[in-house]
Amino acid sequence: MTNASHEVAKGPHHASGAAPSALSAHSIVKRFPGVLANDSVDFDVLPGEVHTLLGENGAGKSTLAAMLCGLYQPDSGYISRNGERIALSSPRGGLQHGIAMVHQHFRLVDRFTVSENVILGSRDLSYRLNRSELEDKVAAVAESYGLPIEPGATVGDLSVGQRQRVEIVKALYQGAEILLLDEPTAVLVPAEVEKLFENVRAMTQAGKSIVFISHKLGEVVEISDRVTVLRNGRVTGHVSGRGTTDTKELARLMVGRDIELTTQRASHATGHEILQIRDLSLTVTGVSVLSDISFNVHAGEMVGIAGVAGNGQRELADTIAGLVSPTSGSVAISGSMTTDRGPIHARELGLAYVPEDRLGMGLVPSMSILDNLLLTRDRRVVVDRTTVRPEAMRLIEQFEIKANGPDHVARKLSGGNAQKVLLARELSGGRTATKLLVVCSPTRGLDVGAIETVRALLDDARSAGQAILLISEDLDEVMSLSDRIFVLYRGRVVHETPGESARLSTVGAAMAGLTPEGNS
Repeated sequence: MTNASHEVAKGPHHASGAAPSALSAHSIVKRFPGVLANDSVDFDVLPGEVHTLLGENGAGKSTLAAMLCGLYQPDSGYISRNGERIALSSPRGGLQHGIAMVHQHFRLVDRFTVSENVILGSRDLSYRLNRSELEDKVAAVAESYGLPIEPGATVGDLSVGQRQRVEIVKALYQGAEILLLDEPTAVLVPAEVEKLFENVRAMTQAGKSIVFISHKLGEVVEISDRVTVLRNGRVTGHVSGRGTTDTKELARLMVGRDIELTTQRASHATGHEILQIRDLSLTVTGVSVLSDISFNVHAGEMVGIAGVAGNGQRELADTIAGLVSPTSGSVAISGSMTTDRGPIHARELGLAYVPEDRLGMGLVPSMSILDNLLLTRDRRVVVDRTTVRPEAMRLIEQFEIKANGPDHVARKLSGGNAQKVLLARELSGGRTATKLLVVCSPTRGLDVGAIETVRALLDDARSAGQAILLISEDLDEVMSLSDRIFVLYRGRVVHETPGESARLSTVGAAMAGLTPEGNS
């Protein structure tokens, strides 16, 4: 294969004699205060192809996508559609040119039906709607691209994969010829990913163009016709996909070095029980959130909890951390009960906790990195920041946090860098030696280089004898790191397997409730 790092294009490119680009970016430059987000970036997508934007956090891929659909405007350079220069002042302007972005966080109204969500924002609606006619139109668009949905269904009752399908149908209904899919597989189980890829192929066969934004290298290789890699705002390479490249080559282009995301298991014999959960149940406003959960985690062991968002993972973690009192059952750390005794007691017994909500619960957005690193680590009334500043500088360097030093305010960090601050605080320990680490979605929003670092840190903590409970929606992460795996579905454990013999298809099916226990 050609060395892709030398394939940096001087302008949008495609094979000689091929059809003109459906959408192109020419020498795009975009600056924010103190940051050069895009530096003379060239990019193009052809009719009927999947072209992936790949890069680390802060590489500039989301900024570029935002300009391609009209959310941002470039400082210099320009965008062309079918060879003609266009100016996009808003996402509505993008739609007028047949360009739409499907965001990672869906923008749907749960109380509305599928068809009502699909037509939201349309300007050609009459004051009186014929519901039956509208649903027929929506169903026709969906079926023509292999995206079966029930137009009359309430969106709040749909699965994550079905909601994503509604977002895609909405874009197609509004006339999109070019779809930008932002991290589309982040919240999907394997079966839903396979279905999404089928839908993507159906759309490209119909002539649609897809810009795929993702950090999952295996999926990028599988779905992409071409891949453009960004690093520090610049294009480092254009490579072909679908079997002509591999994940190692893409990772090297992303971070400038070889990356190893190998499977990791416990390297030493596990010790005594650290976490004991017995018959744990939780009911919130009359709804059963957790039901009869029992398991344990030993010293030197990593137990993974897999599940689609909303199946009780967050409540399980908060209950273990002492933030929520269970309706029944018990939680103990090293034999000492923590049930109903609060989070401080749990931490005094050796708990470290990385919550799912990094800015809402994990960090204080208005405080500096330095002060956030001190939270949960030091409960003294008066703290001498001068003495802890060198430690903060060391952690910023070790975790590769992109910031202007320890005084950088947390709310001004990117999502990935905020996650790194949280991980730095909890993984580096404090006044109490960590015995149990409960970590939720530790690599969400991180680039492949940072993922490698975090996985190594978790493995080091396990080797040092810590008990680790890993809760993640990223099934690859759970299967690559866990010594044992439990699948949570509708608040129940529906599947258990050793990590070494776990099968992707079986665990993925259990996540979707396709087990005797799940009764889906």
